[in-house]
Amino acid sequence: ETQSKEIQDAKHKQEEGLNTITEIKNSLEAANSRIQEAEEQIIEVGDRLVEITDAEQKREKRLKTNEESLRELWDNVKRSNIRIIGVPEGEEREKGTEKLFQEIIAKNFPNMGKEPLTQIQEAQQVPYKINPRRNNPRHMLIQLTKIKGKKKK
Repeated sequence: ETQSKEIQDAKHKQEEGLNTITEIKNSLEAANSRIQEAEEQIIEVGDRLVEITDAEQKREKRLKTNEESLRELWDNVKRSNIRIIGVPEGEEREKGTEKLFQEIIAKNFPNMGKEPLTQIQEAQQVPYKINPRRNNPRHMLIQLTKIKGKKKK
């Protein structure tokens, strides 16, 4: 009887050991599955980070392009209208609007140098507004574009 009791105790301890091993195995499998899920989430987050970074770079590039376009437009707007008042009728016909403007600039701004900072985009005479029958001096309206500092393509 003592032997059979010892055998039964040994079997019982063996079953407890097997149960403990099974519990450890189950907890290891659960830990491994959680690790795999975490790795998959890390990969997904990395992929999303790459997408967000690419989108941010595209947005920055678009923003820079828009700023350059706005700067060019603003450069044109800032220098768009110069009104020269009191140009005699015959003088404008003889010399032309652009030539007359260049003479006025050379006379009034001698320190500008020979290299022009701006280029005439459009020059026109403004029609009479007061009385078309009277011989009043007419006005000239000149639009300029900046040429110094622009990239040559």
